[in-house]
Amino acid sequence: MSVLITGGAGYIGSHTAKAVARAGLEPVVLDNLQRGHREAVRWGPLVEADIADRRTLQQLFRQYSIDAVIHFAAFAYVGESMTRPDLYFQNNVVNTLNLLEGMREEGVAKIVFSSSCATYGYPQQIPIPEDHIQQPVNPYGESKLMVERLLHWYNAAFGMSSVALRYFNAAGADPEGELGEDHDPETHLIPRAISVALGLTPYLEIYGADYDTPDGTAIRDYLHVTDLAEAHLAALRYLDGGGSTTAFNLGTGRGHSVKDVAAMVGGVTEREVAVKEVERRPGDPSFLVADATKAARVLGWSPHHSTLEEMVRSAWNWKLKSCSHKTATVASPSLL
Repeated sequence: MSVLITGGAGYIGSHTAKAVARAGLEPVVLDNLQRGHREAVRWGPLVEADIADRRTLQQLFRQYSIDAVIHFAAFAYVGESMTRPDLYFQNNVVNTLNLLEGMREEGVAKIVFSSSCATYGYPQQIPIPEDHIQQPVNPYGESKLMVERLLHWYNAAFGMSSVALRYFNAAGADPEGELGEDHDPETHLIPRAISVALGLTPYLEIYGADYDTPDGTAIRDYLHVTDLAEAHLAALRYLDGGGSTTAFNLGTGRGHSVKDVAAMVGGVTEREVAVKEVERRPGDPSFLVADATKAARVLGWSPHHSTLEEMVRSAWNWKLKSCSHKTATVASPSLL
């Protein structure tokens, strides 16, 4: 099977490409490299283009005989989406529609979609099940929900089968040290805390310490990126086996507070992680924890790397390796 991975040069997409290759399938990465990294594409060809480019899509589908798609390509900053909703609806929705039309024209009828718990909005029950009401509170979550609706109707009208994976907080790095998290700007908690431990930033901002939680900080469900990649592979197998269009939550079913995470980073790195409490961000609920029992029951998937310590330790090891490599590159006489 040849699998097109849109956004495969990004954090989760690159880990998924590795999982797909290890399963004996051929990953073909499509990425415009606007926010991805060329060096993260190691397990198949890279087509440097945008999903808005219908001609390139057509050529790609035919050249590589694509059988299925795993779709990551999207903008994913909640704050940015609040100020530039136009970017999010254009890139995440309109361009996805172009991808779906390209698939339909070429007879590709299976897609795994990278959705988000942001489609739920403020949770009315914890843990959150898949049948929870979906009321996004930001354009990012709205764009993901709109694509889920597109997939529903493409299945009804054209027989295109899909799985929407609504995951919570991706974390960690490849256990073998080949891949990690490298965003600009970095908004995820663990790498921000690691940056403080390395002395690259003076303190970790904690957005709100007055939540109705045991330590006053927000609680989130963190999932190791390798477990997340395996879930995409499981969803692909589900569709290839004739599975019907549906959605799955991906998480551990347990949460960790911001202070828990900061303390774990301090413990793993044996360095101080200074914190500074600032005001809450708009739209941040107190708790976000997944009910992922459906994924376990239907996909046979469960996380194996998602203890908080393993997520932090893998991210720390990758960051140390990355910093060492960058320092060596800058110092190399052949490059001066």
